[in-house]
Amino acid sequence: MIKKILSYFIPINIYRKNSEINKSLEVTWANGQLVLDSKNTNYSYGSLQRILRKGLHYIGFERIRGFENVLVLGVAGGSVIKTLVDEIKFSGKITGVELDANVIEIANKYFGLNQIPNLEIVIGDAFEYILKTKEKYDLIIIDIFQDTTMPNFLFEDFFINRINFLLKVNGFILFNTMTLNKKDKERNLNYRSRFDDNYSVRMYPKVEDHNELFTIKKLG
Repeated sequence: MIKKILSYFIPINIYRKNSEINKSLEVTWANGQLVLDSKNTNYSYGSLQRILRKGLHYIGFERIRGFENVLVLGVAGGSVIKTLVDEIKFSGKITGVELDANVIEIANKYFGLNQIPNLEIVIGDAFEYILKTKEKYDLIIIDIFQDTTMPNFLFEDFFINRINFLLKVNGFILFNTMTLNKKDKERNLNYRSRFDDNYSVRMYPKVEDHNELFTIKKLG
């Protein structure tokens, strides 16, 4: 409790671990709440939770409550899953795919991710998972970073087409991207152009400084 109170004045680190995938992972008390950070960016809770909460607001909490299943690619500490369960009261199935087993270990210990009954965690590569899964989803949340870097495959036709195939009609994609320079912004404009009239695409720039959100609805 003392650390929580002191964190309103200065961040207090309580756990640090080196990870082969994400390099440095840190759990810190900041402004009265626990957050998970990588070396150069917030990974869960803190600003990232605010970013994805905004995206879920754009889609609509009431609409999401009516969904049957959600796929989260890139779990980290599980802040978006906590938003789904605690704030939106989503009771359908959530599947979370995370490459870094160390992150899930931290998420279970410090953020209680393993206490969520309607959550299934898959430790593995998101690209491989979407190739193998036979399910279709009402909402697909893509939040994949290695520190401040986004893998190129997220923006390639094969991945985009496969995600679109896995999405149910009237379902949504929520895609969190980072735009640090002009090249990133051009990449995002090119990504937006990959969707035809069967999709309603909205882009929300400048969400928490360097993040740009996409919401994509499958119309038919």
